[in-house]
Amino acid sequence: MTTVHPAFDWHEVARKALASRMMDEMEENELVPQGKVNYQFSARGHELGQLLLSQLLTHPHDAASVYYRSRPFTFGSGLTLEEAFASDMARPSGTSGGRDVGVVCNMPRRGRALILPGAGDVGSQFTPAAGWAQAIVYHTRELGETDWADSIAVVFGGDGAVATNGFWSALTIATTQQLPLLFVVEDNGYAISVESPQQTPGGNIAANLASFHSLRIWDGSGTRPAETAELVYEAVRYMRSGQGAGLLRLTVPRLSGHSSVDNQAYKSAEVIAEEWQRDPTPEPTRINFIEAIRRTLDCELSLNPRCVVFGEDVGKKGGVHAATLGLQTKHGARRVFDTSLSEEGIVGRAVGMAYAGLMPVPEIQFRKYADPATEQINNCGTVRWRTNNRFAAPIVIRIPGGYRKIGDPWHSVTSEITFAHQPGWRFACPSNAEDAVGLLRTALRGNDPVIFFEHRAMLDSPWARRPYPGDDYLLPFGRAKIIQPGDDLTVVTWGAMVERCELAARELNASIEIIDLRTLSPWDTAAVLESVRKTGKCLVVHEDILFGGFGAEIAAVVASEGFTYLDGPVERLGAPSAPVPFSTSLMEGIVPTVALIREKMESLLEY
Repeated sequence: MTTVHPAFDWHEVARKALASRMMDEMEENELVPQGKVNYQFSARGHELGQLLLSQLLTHPHDAASVYYRSRPFTFGSGLTLEEAFASDMARPSGTSGGRDVGVVCNMPRRGRALILPGAGDVGSQFTPAAGWAQAIVYHTRELGETDWADSIAVVFGGDGAVATNGFWSALTIATTQQLPLLFVVEDNGYAISVESPQQTPGGNIAANLASFHSLRIWDGSGTRPAETAELVYEAVRYMRSGQGAGLLRLTVPRLSGHSSVDNQAYKSAEVIAEEWQRDPTPEPTRINFIEAIRRTLDCELSLNPRCVVFGEDVGKKGGVHAATLGLQTKHGARRVFDTSLSEEGIVGRAVGMAYAGLMPVPEIQFRKYADPATEQINNCGTVRWRTNNRFAAPIVIRIPGGYRKIGDPWHSVTSEITFAHQPGWRFACPSNAEDAVGLLRTALRGNDPVIFFEHRAMLDSPWARRPYPGDDYLLPFGRAKIIQPGDDLTVVTWGAMVERCELAARELNASIEIIDLRTLSPWDTAAVLESVRKTGKCLVVHEDILFGGFGAEIAAVVASEGFTYLDGPVERLGAPSAPVPFSTSLMEGIVPTVALIREKMESLLEY
């Protein structure tokens, strides 16, 4: 994001653009076919400029006059998703109480622009905006109300609307009176099926109005973030200077039909493909768990010259799970290197390196193989205490483990309780690629030793894939994530069991809250207790052996600190006291299955 204008909250832009996009797609693909939404006008392709503008309209009397493709702007101005859905589904809680077409919006000021009452007539939004702009001048100059000073009006319209009486009338008013009115023309090349040159000579209203007196023109892309941001920023800055009206033309693609009943048969396949190439909010690239680890290690190696990665086969081979593939070539064999086959030696040397100020990241190939390093792991965790804070050894031990497509007693162990019992250690067990990035980066930038558990079933799981959250993304330890909210039952889990709990909950007609702890040391007691306060019931699901497992710790805390909330026994589900077998069918008798989790959920729900 370093190439785009710093005046904007780009995280908000991305979040609300994707929310608008997902709502459009949900309406098009589900709600319209189901008859729950009757009139649907997609804003796909128009999101970027609208959301950027919404962030700049913060003066007390800024106002906007919108049209039916302005929903991203309304989101940026404070409209909630619930209100938007309710409006399109003609529900009482919508902006018109079910009286008007859903995308015809109105909204009092919520910290940003007031949204003037919209209308369904093409072009009717322009002259009320001119009236508001003239009122700004009147309040400021005639009434002396200083809080109106520097406020502006903005009006949105498409390239088809510039042929209407309303547009030309408002343009005449704004330019002759030199009003603080910004016309925003979102030119997607089509007024339903009529192409721009048949609406406007040459197809470019900005070029045609270049000689208009008292009208400043900006013309450019509405899909390239850096360019669009600069155009929007300059336009609003100029409008607040009081020099007169302005027109901002943004070229954008219309990625859906004019409405839900328009199949765009008038566009060729080549035109549609070209429009999608200009999509301002492309689908984020999803990476798998392994790629998340690799990219985070790569980033931190680049940023921190004290960081070193080592272990058996992590160099030329790139690790037996490919988590370090290519890192030695890029960062050199002194920083990413192979070791002898001695886990005690791997961890012990990491401790010594940490004493000397390096940031060692040793890899143990599988969880069971960490056992020979038990003494070094224990000593590392207690060194602060044993030396009265004179020494510390912040290292990050990466350990894959758990079942995959098949199991076995040597490679499929989790046994997280062993590490939870080690004083001084933090323990992370992410369930997906995004959390893996955030937790690993936090571990690598921290001052405590960390066991970072990478579940083998999640390494290339489609469920665990997520968009890469960026090179600055961090997640604090001890903060759980609500995978899905619910009121009937709390399910606490982590690692590979998160996906299985989600699948089990889908099969039940109940409101089940699923909590992914993400870290076990520390673990988010507050989130669990708050959820149990709401649901009254708690189920803990983990892959490790049930007897003495970490679920017992959670159950004990809930029973002790949340006893008055409970409406049933705290239940646990884990593996029996047996190794994970090699046979897939036998493994299903050990590792909790979706069916077994569902049965346990049902039993507790019926209690």
